[in-house]
Amino acid sequence: MTQPQRGAFVTAEIASQPEVWLRAADLAAEQASTLPQPGERIAVVGCGTSAFIAQAYAAYREASGAGLTDHFVASEFPAGRRYDRIVAITRSGTTTEVLDLIASLPADQRTLAIVGDPASPGATTADDVILMPFADEKSVVQTRFATSTLALLRAGLGHDITALAAQAQDALAQDLPAGWEAFEQFVFLGRGPGVGLATEAGLKMREAALAWAEAYPAMDYRHGPISLAEPHSLIWFLTEPPTGLVDQIRSTGASVEVATRDPLAELVRIQRAAVAVARHRGYDPDQPRHLTRSIVLDGEH
Repeated sequence: MTQPQRGAFVTAEIASQPEVWLRAADLAAEQASTLPQPGERIAVVGCGTSAFIAQAYAAYREASGAGLTDHFVASEFPAGRRYDRIVAITRSGTTTEVLDLIASLPADQRTLAIVGDPASPGATTADDVILMPFADEKSVVQTRFATSTLALLRAGLGHDITALAAQAQDALAQDLPAGWEAFEQFVFLGRGPGVGLATEAGLKMREAALAWAEAYPAMDYRHGPISLAEPHSLIWFLTEPPTGLVDQIRSTGASVEVATRDPLAELVRIQRAAVAVARHRGYDPDQPRHLTRSIVLDGEH
């Protein structure tokens, strides 16, 4: 019996993203009154990948002038702080920190949960829920649920998701950076919404490929991290590089990759790179070591 290829699930899920983003945009239109409204003061929370998507959305929403938007890792939400709406992102709907946070909020604090699994506790714990089972995943490594959630939220801000999906399709076809097999260090840099997406890119490379991966705001890279750049390093910009930084990096001997598309679409290409590195190193990105699809904590946490 033929064994499935390592990373078969995540590979298929990465490839499905253009289509799934379009479904998310349609859902955003259907759920327009449920999504955050212009002028609302909101917080967006999640854990791991979901927290980085929250960070990116916060930057997009504030840049659009839609209203103050904070983002938090769910376990670090400031006790007692009030918002017009708190948005929780959880693929599994079972993440302990997210469920505990929602349960701890005052009864009159309005909440919205964006959930992948409609049978999970997360599907009923918030005042409002947007279910995205079409974006849920079999792989432990999260890709399309996270990006589709951001597509949904960006559609609510009026972003053109059709054009974004076309860019993602292009990212699926573009070659990976030259010499990707030989790099030992991966650094992802961005500005604005690209900071959260760069952080997510670093996480994908770490958890899928067990690779040395970092992420920083692009302007901050000169403030220490550049000291680690060497010929075995790939520095990957998800947004336009600050003036002069590319030349500074190349002078270290490191390689530089600069995105030519929206950072969310470029993340698709980075996801592909993470899977490729994982397979090259003999790992299964569908089952990264020490990780499970959902973090459910027992006892004190």
